[in-house]
Amino acid sequence: MKAAVLVFPGSNCDRDAHDALARVSGRAPAMVWHRETTLPAGTDLVVVPGGFSYGDYLRSGAMAARAPVMAAVRAHAARGGLVLGICNGFQILTEAGMLPGALTRNQGLLFFNRTVTLDIVNPDLPFTAGYGARRRIAVPIAHHDGRYVADEATLDRLEGEGQVAFRYVGNPNGSMRDIAGVVSADRRVLGMMPHPERACDRDLGRTDGWPLFEGLMATA
Repeated sequence: MKAAVLVFPGSNCDRDAHDALARVSGRAPAMVWHRETTLPAGTDLVVVPGGFSYGDYLRSGAMAARAPVMAAVRAHAARGGLVLGICNGFQILTEAGMLPGALTRNQGLLFFNRTVTLDIVNPDLPFTAGYGARRRIAVPIAHHDGRYVADEATLDRLEGEGQVAFRYVGNPNGSMRDIAGVVSADRRVLGMMPHPERACDRDLGRTDGWPLFEGLMATA
């Protein structure tokens, strides 16, 4: 699989995503600056990383969602390409209209930086297939605007159509229905607040993010 990681002013997890992909696949991904208008030829997976793109001005992800490169990301997704948005990347994808719902201030207005437990709600996604029979993982979070919200009709649709990918066990931020990650209707775009790229280093004892990337490598 050929992967690309977007880079925005204020990104601080782009290198983490780069290193996780390189570690799992043995192949370094392309790093694509926000002003680019095309993706590298043959790109299979686009990672929209975490951080504070454009300083989180206006709303988290609002300015990055309108960056020149996002037109290419939309076209990539429309062709059936895979897109993974992590933390700020999830915020960007909702602001870009590529995923339903929105990410708002955490309940209690606190920044959370800890490891959380997640239930894998839909194991039949390109993003979860690598976990096999596992249904529970531990992955770090680090966010201030991570509370997932949507209207009740949208939440019912996401639940009914298998678009909830991950759910918090012990909800840290007040996300509606404990939602930690959702996928698009075609299952090719995932947004999640937790950081699987920060759980891909056996030397550090965190490996629960590894199967997510390993499964993606087997998808293409």
